[in-house]
Amino acid sequence: MRTTINIKSNILEEVMHLTSAKNKSQAINEALETYVREKRMQKLLDLKGKLSLEENWKALRELELDEG
Repeated sequence: MRTTINIKSNILEEVMHLTSAKNKSQAINEALETYVREKRMQKLLDLKGKLSLEENWKALRELELDEG
């Protein structure tokens, strides 16, 4: 998808250097993929201590095998 955006040249140059990208599109795509991955990881880390999981994986596994 083609999109026109304004990016500061010094930032784009640094992204290209850090990603070792061959072109601007590749650099931007890699930077955005990394950003999304890190945000998803942060959301998971934010859930730490908020979920109550019981260690009943054996019983769930047996139910799953019985159904199959």
